[in-house]
Amino acid sequence: MIQFLVRHGYVLLFVWVLAEQIGLPLPAEPLLLAAGALANSTRLNIVTLTGLAVLAAVIADFVWFEIGRRRGSKVLRLICRISLEPDSCVRRTETIFARYGARSLLVAKFIPGLASVAPPLAGIFRMSSFRFLLFDSLGALIWVATFVGLGYLFSNQLERVAFFALRLGTSLTVILAGGLAAFIGWKYLRRRRFMRQLRIARITPEELKKKLDSREDVVIVDLRHSIDFEAEPFTIPGAVHLTAEEFEQHHQKIPRDRDVILYCT
Repeated sequence: MIQFLVRHGYVLLFVWVLAEQIGLPLPAEPLLLAAGALANSTRLNIVTLTGLAVLAAVIADFVWFEIGRRRGSKVLRLICRISLEPDSCVRRTETIFARYGARSLLVAKFIPGLASVAPPLAGIFRMSSFRFLLFDSLGALIWVATFVGLGYLFSNQLERVAFFALRLGTSLTVILAGGLAAFIGWKYLRRRRFMRQLRIARITPEELKKKLDSREDVVIVDLRHSIDFEAEPFTIPGAVHLTAEEFEQHHQKIPRDRDVILYCT
């Protein structure tokens, strides 16, 4: 495995990081650690491998940036649909990006969830290409340098860990797979329990349209995040636009003598 990494290390690292940043479930951090360890033994050039990894990450992020710019908030729903917490993924990541803006790109790759959606969010937010590339490149450099540097500094310890993992062999694979399956199962059961606890009467868009056509007196509250509202500034006629935070603060202003209909992304 080490000989293969030495022989094809640069190409493998570039392709692996590119694939991981595009969205494939291939964790790049272990490979960056291994590359740093090999750089310590002068088998790989640390400057070259760092540059290639940063380039791969920036290329993938720029693709998502352009998709976000062209497709809007739809791309966020697509990404969050496959996350382990789809109900809060969009709201949580939008809130982080709205608060910190371009600075969030500096640490996005260290925050689970934000790493995948920060580039398309920047496109949705209409950030300039130059500003995005500047902050994204710095963020990618910090991320790559951190793991490559750790691998470089702790190469001896990583070698012992790798030797121990090889001794475990199939048992280690079973343990890791079992742990991952248990984690996903726990997330799934927790979400199902949460959904059962919600006692909210749901209404379809078609049912709401019938109420509006029949001039039924209802209160409609648009709870979309400000980023979504700026990307698609269309709302249901007569709806009041409030963010989730504003709704919690001003809920007493919502009439209680008629049906209240809430909608978001």
